[in-house]
Amino acid sequence: MARRKRGRDVDGILLLDKPRGISSNDALQQAKRLFGARKAGHTGNLDVQADGLLPVCMGEATKVCQFLLDSDKRYVAQFTLGVRTTTGDCEGATLTTSSIAGISLDDVENSLSSFVGVSEQLPPMHSALKRNGQPLYKLARQGLEVEREKRTIHIYTIILKSMENQYVTADILCSKGTYIRTLATDLGDKLGCGAHVSALRRERVGVFDVKDAWTLEQLEVLGRSGLEALDTTLLFPDQALMFLPAVELTAAAANHLLCGQPVSLPSTPSSGLLRLYATGEGFIGLGEILEDGRVAPRRIFHLGPRLGREISTTESVYFL
Repeated sequence: MARRKRGRDVDGILLLDKPRGISSNDALQQAKRLFGARKAGHTGNLDVQADGLLPVCMGEATKVCQFLLDSDKRYVAQFTLGVRTTTGDCEGATLTTSSIAGISLDDVENSLSSFVGVSEQLPPMHSALKRNGQPLYKLARQGLEVEREKRTIHIYTIILKSMENQYVTADILCSKGTYIRTLATDLGDKLGCGAHVSALRRERVGVFDVKDAWTLEQLEVLGRSGLEALDTTLLFPDQALMFLPAVELTAAAANHLLCGQPVSLPSTPSSGLLRLYATGEGFIGLGEILEDGRVAPRRIFHLGPRLGREISTTESVYFL
C-alpha cells in the first residue's frame, strides 16, 4: 500500500528571521508545521546562538536552495576581546583571559581590515560540516578533533561599527563558507588578547534582506487567519534568481524547452544561466547557454498561479 503524503504542496520562499536560542532545523520544522508544507528546506545553517535571516524554500522553490547556499552573506557580529573560548563563541568554556589595555580603536580597525580579500580559512570543529556523516560539532563535544581542509573564502568588506570597552561590533560582507567564529579567533590572535563571537546576526543572503523577513511569532499570529493568509508571505522562486538575466519566450520556444529541446534565441549573453519566462505563463525555469549559442533547459519549475508577495531586488533583464 502506497504511503500517503503528509502535508500539502505549497511553493515559495519564506524569509524567516530566526530567533536566537534554537537551531536552524528547529526553525525550519516550526515554519513547515505552520504552513502544513509537505516539502521544505533551509538555505544555510545559522548557529543556535545566532539570529537573523534564514530563507526557507518550500515545494518547487527547493530547486533554488543551492543558489542561496552558494550566495554571499552579510553579518553584524559582536566580538568580545580578551576572552578566548573552546568554541570561538559564547557557548564554549573559557580557555584564556587577557587584558585589553593598550588596544586602541585603530588597532582593531587595522586588524579587521587585514582580513579583507581572498584567503584560506580552516573550518572550526564546532561547525555543522560532516565527517563520515557525523557533524563535526558532535565529535568536538566528545573531545575529538579531526583534520579539516582549509577553504578559500572572500571577505569583501569589514566595517567597524563600534568599540565599547571589550566589545567590538563589525559589519561583514563575505562569501559562502566564511566562519565568523574563526574570524573572531583570528582577530584575537592578531591583537594578542584572544576573542570570541558574543552575538551574531545575519542581515543578508544573496538578494534577500532581513528587513523583509518574518518572525515565527508574526507567522503564528497570521496563521490564525488560515493558510491562505500565511501563503501571502511567500516569495515566488524566481525572486532568488534576480541576479541572472531573463528571457521571455514565445509559446513555441517555451514548448520546445519544456520538452527538453534547446532553442535558438537572439541577443542572449554568450554564456551562463538565464531565467526563462513564457508569454502568458510566467516563470518556467532556468536555461543554460550552450557553446553553439542555443539555450537548453537546465531546471524546469512546475508552479501554480503567482501568489504571495514580491520585494525589490536587483535584476538584469533581456526581454526578447
